[in-house]
Amino acid sequence: MLGLRQCKASAFEATAVSECRTKYHKGDHSKMQTLFHSPKQTVIEDWIDYNGHLNMAFYNVLFDRTVDHFYDHIGVGASYVKNGGSLFTLETHLHYIQELAVKDEVSIVLQLLDFDPKRLHFIELMYHSEHGYLAATSEQLAIHVDMSSRRSAPMPDTVLARLGDIRAIHAQVPEPEYVGHRIGIRKSK
Repeated sequence: MLGLRQCKASAFEATAVSECRTKYHKGDHSKMQTLFHSPKQTVIEDWIDYNGHLNMAFYNVLFDRTVDHFYDHIGVGASYVKNGGSLFTLETHLHYIQELAVKDEVSIVLQLLDFDPKRLHFIELMYHSEHGYLAATSEQLAIHVDMSSRRSAPMPDTVLARLGDIRAIHAQVPEPEYVGHRIGIRKSK
């Protein structure tokens, strides 16, 4: 497998693009196709900061749009709020791995890692669409909320059944190496 530096250096080769996209999932890489893939998105000029790359806030915008697509897919999207429920984000952990520039197109893959009647745990992986390198990841925990009480509540059985089907498929793909990382400064001994 290619290391991250090799992924950067070899990004223009078709085989390297494939290996770079799958580097972060160990095992059978063909199973990555079973994960949730959102529509491609493009970095716009308004999102570029004074360093000449995508500002950190807009990685969240791109990831959030993917979450919206996934929520629509499982039946708890924007129209679901009218039925009195919604999902709120409890926690996120982002890894900024490689820069993105204006007009770069990204592909984001979402893997459902776990769920219970009230919560979802998932990770999103953002890839540069043309060169295949991993640009960022976002691990998230979300909670289902009854909008009338603004308190946590179980999701409907139909949604839980859909999540069970999705989790059974996503469980066949090993978790990416970025899941569960702790932030901190490592001290050398």
